[in-house]
Amino acid sequence: MAHILVADDDVEQVAVQRKLLEALGYEVGTAVSPAAALRELERCAPNLIIVDLRFPDAADGLGLIRAIRETGCLLPVIVLSGWPDDLYGSPEEQLVTRVLVKGCVRELLQTIAELLVG
Repeated sequence: MAHILVADDDVEQVAVQRKLLEALGYEVGTAVSPAAALRELERCAPNLIIVDLRFPDAADGLGLIRAIRETGCLLPVIVLSGWPDDLYGSPEEQLVTRVLVKGCVRELLQTIAELLVG
């Protein structure tokens, strides 16, 4: 089954996503900081990455998206954020596959299935 990396500083959000995705048969790696996400990216070799935009330190989600792409990673990146407007109009907008608003579980699951199938 596919491996998904979830990067979000909200520990509860990460736990909910992990539980849901694992119940659907996905392997899930998690990270609560951009630095941890980059380490996990190397460690777990995911098939898809889900990234929040807002982290409490200066290394925010936009920086994480840039860093992911700078590693040469071409995997699908879904931005899942309560604040997607932070992405629109930025150079990083061109680096992501999809942008979703937190709370849209059905849309998230449909997007994951679509991106992992083909």
